[in-house]
Amino acid sequence: MPIRIIWAAISRSQSNRPLENTPLIIIRFATYADLMVLCGLSAFALYGLQGEGRQGIWGIAALLAGFGLLLSLTGIVALTAAMSGAGLGGVDRETLSIIVNETAIGGAWQVRMVALATAFGASLFLNIRPAAMLALVSFASAVAIATLVWTGHAGASEGMTGHVHRVSDIVHMLAAAIWIGGIAAFIRMLLKSGLSQSPERLVVAHRALDRFSRVGTVAVVLIAGTGLINGQILWIGVNRVDGLLTTPYGLLLSLKLVLFAGMLGLAAINRWRLTPALATALSKGDPMEAVTSLRRSLALEAGAALSILALVAWLGMLEPLASMS
Repeated sequence: MPIRIIWAAISRSQSNRPLENTPLIIIRFATYADLMVLCGLSAFALYGLQGEGRQGIWGIAALLAGFGLLLSLTGIVALTAAMSGAGLGGVDRETLSIIVNETAIGGAWQVRMVALATAFGASLFLNIRPAAMLALVSFASAVAIATLVWTGHAGASEGMTGHVHRVSDIVHMLAAAIWIGGIAAFIRMLLKSGLSQSPERLVVAHRALDRFSRVGTVAVVLIAGTGLINGQILWIGVNRVDGLLTTPYGLLLSLKLVLFAGMLGLAAINRWRLTPALATALSKGDPMEAVTSLRRSLALEAGAALSILALVAWLGMLEPLASMS
């Protein structure tokens, strides 16, 4: 069954009965958030932390990988329900079997399940061989994220444009995962440090912030570049600029761009103002005010990131501007 037929059926369902697809949108959002935090957090622990700084990561990684498996199982049922127009409880085995075994979406889902099972297994051994297992968790979760491309508009693109769209979308999501995972890691570190008020932990957090600044810059460049490519494919030209304010897809996309700009501003404040302020405060022995400011900024950045993921989950269910006359 061609993937474009599946998404055409879902798009019609979303247009005619938008509330009925709410469970699928919620599952998509939760899956994006779960896998991106898993991938980004494990990658951050690999390149940004050492020794004691990695403690506790294995439990978080195991929880996220296990939850990802559950979300993927629920998601394939919800997707089948959306395509067939049945409720979650009305999905029959034959239709589900067709989706799983005879479509690109089903093939991607099978790869995702194997990747998440691998990530879950590797996370159980993080305390024994941290570096090797973190690398395996990062790779497996990156593969799982890549499979999500086939659950969106890029999966329905055909020909050379489709190949470019899928590669661009994979890079886009992996770069976003690095950024989001870094935010999650810093919130975890600063909350823990704030509670214990340990100068040593704060020094580790500041050092990690400095390391992430370089990686984060590359991630932002990749997000912006691939976003332009994806936008050109899904939007195509200034003749549809009015659609940004007159269609549901355009309005959600505009909001996403505003939130992304806000994240860029917060990231710049963190990099050029709050992180140096933390270093100064540490040298003076009174870091808590700087920690509080940085924690507040990171919380806002995390809120914007989650809002963007929610919009992405919703946008994937709507007809893009390029398909509109």
